[in-house]
Parts: sequence; C-alpha cells; structure tokens
Amino acid sequence: MPQSSEPAGAACADSLRRDGRAADALRPVRFLWDPMGFALSSVTIEAGRTRVLCSACLEEEVPRWRRGSGSGWLSAEYRLLPASTPSRQSRELLKLSGRTQEIQRLIGRSLRAALDLKALGERTLLIDCDVLQADAGTRTASISGAWVALAAALDRLQQRGLLEQSPLRQQVAAISVGLVDGRALLDLDYSEDSRAEVDLNVVMDDQTRLLEIQGTAEGSPFSRDRLDALLDLADGGIRQLQAAQRQALASAPTPPAPTGI
Repeated sequence: MPQSSEPAGAACADSLRRDGRAADALRPVRFLWDPMGFALSSVTIEAGRTRVLCSACLEEEVPRWRRGSGSGWLSAEYRLLPASTPSRQSRELLKLSGRTQEIQRLIGRSLRAALDLKALGERTLLIDCDVLQADAGTRTASISGAWVALAAALDRLQQRGLLEQSPLRQQVAAISVGLVDGRALLDLDYSEDSRAEVDLNVVMDDQTRLLEIQGTAEGSPFSRDRLDALLDLADGGIRQLQAAQRQALASAPTPPAPTGI
C-alpha cells in the first residue's frame, strides 16, 4: 500500500504513532476475495486490525413503495459480530441499536450515491457488512469494502447478461480523521479514537467530492482551519484507499461455483 510522502495540512509531525505510522499514513489495507460462495460477490477488507466481511446479493424485486418506478434500490445492513470486540457483543435480533441503524443508513446512502438506480431496473442490491474484528473505523471500512463488493457484483451481472450497462457511476471510499493530543491523524485505531478531541468520518467519491461528513468535538470546539486541515488529510487517505480498491478489482477472480450445503 503506497503512503503519502508529503504532509497533509496539520498532519505534519516529527514523532511516529504507537504503531509506527506517520500522522498521514493509513493502516495496512488488504482485500480478500469471495469468502462467501453463495453471494453474488463478497470481500473481506482488512484495515490494520479492523476486519469487515462485505457481501452483495441481488433480489429481482424492489420494495413495495418502489414498484412501477422503473428504478432499482440498494439497501445495507451492518452488524458487529459477538466476538468482534474485547467484550462480547450481544446479537441484535428483534431491535437494532441506534448506532447500528445510523451506520447502516450511512452505508446505504454512500453506496446509492454511486449508482444510477434507473440502469439497475426494478431490482434490489442487498449489501451486508459484518464486522469480524473492530479496532475503530468499522463504518468507514464497511463503506470502502462494500463499494468493492458492489462493483464486482455489477460486473458479474453484466457478464451474465442481466445488465446491459453498469449502473455504477463513481467510486466511493471513506476514512476517519481526528485530533488526538492536538495532532491531526489519519485512520484512527481504537487507542486513538477513544481519546480523540475531534473525530470525523469522511466519505468521498473519485472526483474528491464530499458525500458525507460525520464529526464532533468531544471536548472543546475546534476552528474552521482545523476542519479544513482534517478534510485535506482525509482527501489524501481516500485517494490511497481508492487506488487499493482499483487494484483489488483488477485482481478479482472468476466467482466460484456455489457448493451444496
């Protein structure tokens, strides 16, 4: 994974972080293809110690309120698996937490922004993001990994003759940035995220246009200049992530034939 050799905004600092990274460096990123043989496509994204399994499936129908529109839909689900954190997470069955609902809506919005839903026809793409291990940045890793699974799924639908053209309009990736001990840092791990004075999640397309910014000052307010520096830092990280996404897609294998249960 290439890393920026130039400091981005307030990221410039002499000292390295606990894991040896520079302030403007991503955690090592890796994509593993098709761990799920029955999905239209699936990929595991690894960002440092954070790992998320992202899969895409297709239904030949749309939600009731979408019927007759000629347009498709994409919906996303997100879950923390029970042993994904140091303290076991209880399964969310009958009622989802507010955090889970908010994250899966973010994933859905981010991916729908990448699609021409008319070109999909009256079909629904179902995206699942299951966190295997959480060391912060699970929502941003979910978006970046889910986009790769989505792009591969649409390519496979074209190969099967189910789509005349790809509905995919743009590339989407996401990253976290924050102020930790007064320093602007890219791609926070848990040790940094848990004590950040400012924490932002940034989603961008491949034209560096913003799709969403989620952010808060955990303690004192921060200046507009600080915000601009954090966004510049996120921009550089997302460019690196998008290069990794393209590399992953270039090496996408022929999907495995489903095996019996």
